[in-house]
Amino acid sequence: MGVVQKLQERIRQKGFKRTCKTLFERYVFFHWELLWMERDLVSPVPPYSLKPHSPVTLVQITPSNADAFARHFGDRVQTMRELASEGHTGHMYLDEQGDAVAFIWASVVDYHDKHYYGCTFPVKPGEFFEFGGEMTRPYFGSELSVTAQVELWNTMREKGCHKVVDVVETHNVPAMKLHLRMGYHEQGRVMHVYGLFGRWKLFRETRYDGSRLAVLRKPGVVGALPTT
Repeated sequence: MGVVQKLQERIRQKGFKRTCKTLFERYVFFHWELLWMERDLVSPVPPYSLKPHSPVTLVQITPSNADAFARHFGDRVQTMRELASEGHTGHMYLDEQGDAVAFIWASVVDYHDKHYYGCTFPVKPGEFFEFGGEMTRPYFGSELSVTAQVELWNTMREKGCHKVVDVVETHNVPAMKLHLRMGYHEQGRVMHVYGLFGRWKLFRETRYDGSRLAVLRKPGVVGALPTT
């Protein structure tokens, strides 16, 4: 398929305005806001209503078993192998065929995200930085989104951590809702990521008062949200 045909197909699927916006952000300029979130590792997860899922098996990611990502995350195999080699703690969930259908990572040291954002996320003693959580489409909106986080929290608590920190993109509403549903709290910090001409990235951090996510809360229920 030629370039023009690909563009026409994208416009058909996404719409003209959305396609133009995507191309502008990819090749000219983008600005992402990443809100810092935190949570202790002992408070129970607020009540939720998520669908069950088919059986999966939790396995710690190592350099030698990263090939399990080949079927559903083929472009991530080497990345998974690198992260495991660097000493980060990674959990993957395998389906009955032995293929990874979900994964999530934790770092107890300052995490330099060379694979996506390009910036460094500092980690304080006693904390761990949670990153890279993803699952295949059949598991969207399922209990696995809770299980994967809780299992990682339990693992990191056994390693001496008492708090999880991470960032959430302000343009990713489902992810923001998930954080609130899981009982996270805003730190009042924002990591800004700027992209220029598809080549350069700039970073800065700002602070804010109050809540950026209050409008997403279910009225009258603290921390609880409708499922996505």
